[in-house]
Amino acid sequence: MYQLSPSILSADFSCLGEQIRCVEKAGADLLHIDVMDGCFVPRISYGMPVIESIRKVSELPFDVHLMVDEPIRFIADFKACGADMLTVHYEACKHLHAAVLEIKKHGMKAGVALNPATPVEVLKYILPELDYVLIMTVNPGFGGQKFLPMTLGKIKDLSRLCKELGVFADIEVDGGITLENLPDVMAAGANMIVAGTTVFGGCIKDNIAAVKEVFQKRSAL
Repeated sequence: MYQLSPSILSADFSCLGEQIRCVEKAGADLLHIDVMDGCFVPRISYGMPVIESIRKVSELPFDVHLMVDEPIRFIADFKACGADMLTVHYEACKHLHAAVLEIKKHGMKAGVALNPATPVEVLKYILPELDYVLIMTVNPGFGGQKFLPMTLGKIKDLSRLCKELGVFADIEVDGGITLENLPDVMAAGANMIVAGTTVFGGCIKDNIAAVKEVFQKRSAL
């Protein structure tokens, strides 16, 4: 099953609530929320107050991506403000397993993100604990970047590793996803698609319909 998770990092924040309602009505499956701390990544985005406020206008599952150092400190807080899924970075955790268990303890789906240069093998021993893995297809911290082609092989590597271990974790991708590269990304094994500019750049309804059409074509193969 393919799922679309529009990234509000690319939304118009002057009418954020309206745009979130629009993606929900147009058929988005999740809502991707990037939290940046200015340390793990160069930029600062938004945090718990924004998530708490938009929780009031949407029933979509909140797919919260923490690009912050030592995220275990904030897991309970993000649950309290409305997160349904929480992704932490392998590179940002001193004790990754403890962070994953803490996410699950608070009733959220647990995911781990990998930067482009981090090999999927680092997750071999924790993969059975994960609900999904997020493969960064750009270097994190900035919206609107171009997709890194080398990450296609990495998606394939992760898909292969899941099969070898008998793990049924979802594979999420984030960064530079367009209608042109989406078929290749899905063919490599990804089934959770984060899209920012591709959804929010122009008519949201038409953009989501175009993504869903690609999903349907892939499902028919």
